Amino acid sequence: MDGVLVHEERAIPGAAEFIATLRELQLPFQVLTNNSIFTPRDLRARLAAAGIDVPEDAIWTSALATAQFLADQRPDGTAYVIGEAGMTTALHDVGYVMTTRDPEYVVLGETRTYSFEAITRAIQLIENGSRFIATNPDATGPSPTGSLPATGSVAALITKATGVEPYFVGKPNPLMMRSALNEIQAHSESTVMVGDRMDTDVLSGLEAGLRTILVLTGSTPAATVDRFPFRPTRVVDSIADVVPLVRELHTS
Repeated sequence: MDGVLVHEERAIPGAAEFIATLRELQLPFQVLTNNSIFTPRDLRARLAAAGIDVPEDAIWTSALATAQFLADQRPDGTAYVIGEAGMTTALHDVGYVMTTRDPEYVVLGETRTYSFEAITRAIQLIENGSRFIATNPDATGPSPTGSLPATGSVAALITKATGVEPYFVGKPNPLMMRSALNEIQAHSESTVMVGDRMDTDVLSGLEAGLRTILVLTGSTPAATVDRFPFRPTRVVDSIADVVPLVRELHTS
């Protein structure tokens, strides 16, 4: 989503046409984001404000992937959550109960304001046996004034205090890609991942067996692509360059 379709709330040229083309050709798709703050309904509204029409059920977040993972692992479980509506809503929807009393899991997600009190509680619960889950390993997030600490940074703080590493569900874990594939009942061999980061998007797409397209409108500049030990299937300037590829592949 970020860096491919939008950049700081503004649509990237070609993004609206790309989504419109997928819908016109009735090609199933999911818009993925490692951000766990917002619900799909919130994100649909944010994309709509940028002129991009994406159905709510076509948005897949690290919060949804995390909730599905936990529901598969321990149905109707309990969790202590550091996060916002995107995470708590997803967990409630799969039957989880939020509690501070001996939760089975401590779930760390994204939030605008990380509370020292909440982090301390998480550390104590993990020390007492709660399992440690984090939505994604991104160390920083963007803001108009510069980088902000994100889930990965706070997870590192908790790990330093407890000695316990979290299990990260979001990208680059291919689990998130596979869960998104399941949502649209697609097979990896007939699916393409479009992303802007080599170290998360392309890596997770590659490990999930998808063809990958890197767009140069986000986190990975062209000059650094060859530094990675793996390569995307294709590198293009922006999502606008993918529109004719979609039509070409659809008709071939």
